[in-house]
Amino acid sequence: MYHMLIADDEPIERMVICKTVKAKFKNQFEIVQAVNGREAIELFKEKKFHIVILDIEMPGITGLEAAEKIRKMDKYCNIIFLTAYDDFSYAKKAITIKALNYLLKPSSEDEIVSVVNEAIKMLGEQEESDTQKGLKNKETFDTTNDKLEYERISVVREEILRFIKMHYIEEISTQDVAEAMNYSNAYFCKLFKQSFDKSFTTYLTEYRVEKAKQLLIDITINVKEISDKVGYKDSNYFAKVFKRVVGVTPSEYRMIVLGK
Repeated sequence: MYHMLIADDEPIERMVICKTVKAKFKNQFEIVQAVNGREAIELFKEKKFHIVILDIEMPGITGLEAAEKIRKMDKYCNIIFLTAYDDFSYAKKAITIKALNYLLKPSSEDEIVSVVNEAIKMLGEQEESDTQKGLKNKETFDTTNDKLEYERISVVREEILRFIKMHYIEEISTQDVAEAMNYSNAYFCKLFKQSFDKSFTTYLTEYRVEKAKQLLIDITINVKEISDKVGYKDSNYFAKVFKRVVGVTPSEYRMIVLGK
C-alpha cells in the first residue's frame, strides 16, 4: 500500500482529492491530510509518504517552503503541486524542487487520476530497479533515480513529438499541448525547454520549415499550397519565416536544391 499526504488549507479541496483517489484507486492508498505546510512537515517527519500533494498558497509555511524541507528529508518522494495561480515563478520553483507535476485549480478528476497514475508508475519503476540491482548505497541509488528521470523525460518528449506531428498544420500553441497533456502552461514551457533545449515556438517553426523543405522538392506543388500544408495561412508570412530560418526564400531554396 502506498502512503499519500494531502496538504491544503481548503477542506473542500482536500475532500475532492481524497474522494477521487479513493474512488479510482480503491485500497492502494492510505491518505493523511494536513491543513497547512507546517503540519505537512511534521507529519512527514513521523512517517514516510510516497506521494505528497501540496497547495502552494497556504498561510504560514507555503507549499513551496514545505516541499523544500520534505525534499531534504526524502529525495525520491513524488511531490505534486496544486495552485489557483498560473505563475511562472511557481513553475520555476517546482522544477527546482524536482516536483513530479504542477496542476492548476480546479483540477479535473481526469487530471488528478493522470498525475497519480504517473506517480505510481514512477514508484513501480523505482521499486523494480531497486530489487533487480540490489541497491545498497546512496551513490548507486542516485544514479538509478537519474536514469528514471531521464526515462520520464524521454516519454514526455515522445508524447510532445506525437502531438506536433499530428497537429503542426493547425494553429497550435503551448497552451493547446499543455492542456492535451494535463499540464499547466507554465510548467509545460519549462518541461519542453528541459526536453528540447529550446522554446516550443522555436521548435514548431523549425519543424514546419523542415516539412516545407521536403515539399519544395516537388515542383508540382506551388509555394502557396506548401504554406497551407505546413500550418501557415499567409504565404507571405511563411516566406519571411522560411527566409529567417534557412537564409533564402522558399522559391530560392527550390532552385538551389533542384540545381536551377
